[in-house]
Amino acid sequence: AAKHIQLEQRVAIKFLTGRATPEVRARFRREAQSASRLRNEHVAKVTDVGELEDRSPHMVMEYLSGNDLQQVLRAEGPMPVSEAVGFILQVCEAMAEAHSLGIIHRDLKPANLFLTTSSDGSKMVKVLDFGISKGANEGGEAEGMALTRTEAVLGSPLYMSIEQVRSSRDVDARADIYSIGAILYQLLTG
Repeated sequence: AAKHIQLEQRVAIKFLTGRATPEVRARFRREAQSASRLRNEHVAKVTDVGELEDRSPHMVMEYLSGNDLQQVLRAEGPMPVSEAVGFILQVCEAMAEAHSLGIIHRDLKPANLFLTTSSDGSKMVKVLDFGISKGANEGGEAEGMALTRTEAVLGSPLYMSIEQVRSSRDVDARADIYSIGAILYQLLTG
């Protein structure tokens, strides 16, 4: 957590250590680029990216107060159907925009869905962590292939489609849809 000096607003700063590998730095940059392209209210907003004095990359994001859905599940157990479906519909709205822009998240799971409160006091889900996302406009085929090798398994196995387990590079929006279904099942059953 930090405070934007000029705007006097609370923000979150996510950064990597200076020892991060070039691949990790590229994924971090891709996360910032993917999230900044999305305008949906159910995606955590990225407002700035840059490097610290030691050349460690950072991004400035909206500050969120609340807990991720994994923490909520641990504390409260299974959710009522209407609540779980409401949260999933918010995730679907965010991912519909991402998919329309050619962005595949590839790591949807309860820990990457943050439950916060909107300005009207209602519960709101924000999709986080586009770090292993796959985008249609990643800056060239060579960069995209280098970041996602065919044999690399990227994602969280409990929420991954079999196609993603076989080849993270070759998945499309259906991989995210599968993950959303697995999340809904977990929200309803614990």
